[in-house]
Amino acid sequence: MSDARSPKPATALPAARAELDAFLAARPEIEFFDVLFTSLSGVPRGKRLRRHELAGVYDYGRFLPGSVLVVDITGQDCESTGLVWEDGDADRVGKPVPGTLVPAPWLGADVAQVSLSLYELDGQPNDLDPRVVLQRVIDRFTKDGLTPVTACELEYYLVDARRAADGGLALAPSRFSGERPTLHQVYGLPEIEEAAPFLRDLWAACDAQGVPLEGAISEYAPGQIELTLKHKADALRAADDAVMYKRAAKGVALTHGCEATFMAKPFGDRAGSGFHVHVSFNDAASQNACASEDPQGSELLRHAIGGMRALLADSMAIFAPNANSWRRFKANSYAPVAPTWGVNNRTVSFRVPAGPPSTRHVEHRVAGADANPYLTLAAVLAAAHYGITNKMDPGPAVSGDGYAAAAQSGEGFAVNWFAAVDRFAASEVLKDYLGERFVKMFAEVKRTEQARFFDVVTELDYAWYLRNA
Repeated sequence: MSDARSPKPATALPAARAELDAFLAARPEIEFFDVLFTSLSGVPRGKRLRRHELAGVYDYGRFLPGSVLVVDITGQDCESTGLVWEDGDADRVGKPVPGTLVPAPWLGADVAQVSLSLYELDGQPNDLDPRVVLQRVIDRFTKDGLTPVTACELEYYLVDARRAADGGLALAPSRFSGERPTLHQVYGLPEIEEAAPFLRDLWAACDAQGVPLEGAISEYAPGQIELTLKHKADALRAADDAVMYKRAAKGVALTHGCEATFMAKPFGDRAGSGFHVHVSFNDAASQNACASEDPQGSELLRHAIGGMRALLADSMAIFAPNANSWRRFKANSYAPVAPTWGVNNRTVSFRVPAGPPSTRHVEHRVAGADANPYLTLAAVLAAAHYGITNKMDPGPAVSGDGYAAAAQSGEGFAVNWFAAVDRFAASEVLKDYLGERFVKMFAEVKRTEQARFFDVVTELDYAWYLRNA
């Protein structure tokens, strides 16, 4: 998969090259650069380059095999996509994303990184690049004079980098006592103090990268934390921030002898980890079009929620993209189980938080922390635009126990990973918003992952069936 060829310098971007030149002048100590592309599975992949190689990336781009667009979460080819052998595994060209050339201090004082977006060789954006998929949806809002304002919240666990004796996960031990946490201690300050060295380095890394990471809380399980990224009137950059933040959290954690895992459900008996997306919409005057004295928000906000409800089942393959994702959805777990909405209510899928009228927005609480940030925002915003365009009524808001309301109504999600992918693949609305080829290819990748996942015979198979079957 060599990319040592030298194309003609026809695609150089003066502004981008100026960004590089300024960075190199200000950072003479940086010798190595990770160039990263985030494909459908949400895993950043790329190369580490030396300083003298980076000018070519900015002037001409960097060739990457087209198959990287459609590898599964383990990095294996998905041959059924037609982008491996039939395509000759032909190159596409990666070009730097403006504003993402930043230091990566957890990797050493001499390492930086830059994100790439993938293009065809004729210069057209590749329609399977998750950034391009998200931009496609944002463009629909721009055409209508609206700007999505988004913020991302990610929950995750800090676990011991070493596996337990039985091969399972163990929570990271206390730096003071060496004991592992056992109590929930939601919003506990001693738990944040335990994590202070990790958090201090994480905040410093995100500050160095321009990622607007805000406060931390101890979440609803031992060893689980949540940090919020500041809202932005630039949904594409908000997704870039989320991808960069996840990479930083994982890298910084390793320097502290632990791992940050964004698995949706790493422990069967503890809370899952969600990816909550906060969304509002600015009008042409940069005013919040969701603002209202009514706690339920403006008519536009309610229409957006109506669209989120209508397209939730179609979108679950993106919000719950992996086999493990589906373990998270349990009643009375703070993970939603139905297309419900309400005001100041954490038992529903779509929550309008309390706050001043000018801050009205919706918190979309369905996705797991394992979901691809670009595709999650694309699906959330596509549903909102669909609801706004079609003036969709979300129905009455749920008051009180959203789990009980869901049980009474009989509403729910797609029943499992397989059903979710099938429904996603058949969604004409998502084909329109996200692109027909993208929907087809995403479904092919997930079906390949499903087959590979269920090819593995696990210890649980032996425990349950070896003697009992």
